[in-house]
Amino acid sequence: MGTPLDDATLDVLFRTARTQNKWLGTPVSNDQLLALHDLMRWGPTSANCFPARIVFVTTPAAKDRLVPLVLEGNRQKVMAAPATAIIGYDTRFYDWLPRLFPHVDARSWFVDKPAFAEATAFRNSSLQGAYFIIAARALGLDCGPMSGFDNEAVDREFFPGGQVKSNFLCAIGYGDPAGVFDRLPRPGFNEVCSIL
Repeated sequence: MGTPLDDATLDVLFRTARTQNKWLGTPVSNDQLLALHDLMRWGPTSANCFPARIVFVTTPAAKDRLVPLVLEGNRQKVMAAPATAIIGYDTRFYDWLPRLFPHVDARSWFVDKPAFAEATAFRNSSLQGAYFIIAARALGLDCGPMSGFDNEAVDREFFPGGQVKSNFLCAIGYGDPAGVFDRLPRPGFNEVCSIL
């Protein structure tokens, strides 16, 4: 803490990292998926609530279940990627709070407030999804996040019971440079930020 990362590392994580649309045939191992989770889990969430739940779709049979549920433009990405993570969130994350945040009775903040719990779960799983992408890049993997899919159908297929809901998908592996689009612009500081 306190020492900035070097430019080469910042490039890998942010400046030269690109969203991938095509994939090389290089596999991603289960050990790599375990290392990815082990790194991303340290990112902060409010009250350490950790609502993210992840299903790694890696086998042909699992891909066959997911592919019909994504938009046409994303189907080849899912089929070709070594793994596609379904980043979901547990709407009853608060049941874990006695273990994850034992300092106070944090469960009581959410248990009878479903709208508040849902918003907290979605917000924090989105944060965790960002940590997931940065962790994957830090481990040498490329990412192809996508939101073009039928959430309700994915929830029925991969998160039965209704307690866990899907947030977004993220294909991971080793990207084929031929599938990368031209770099798109980003807003400048003065366009979207202010200092008060």
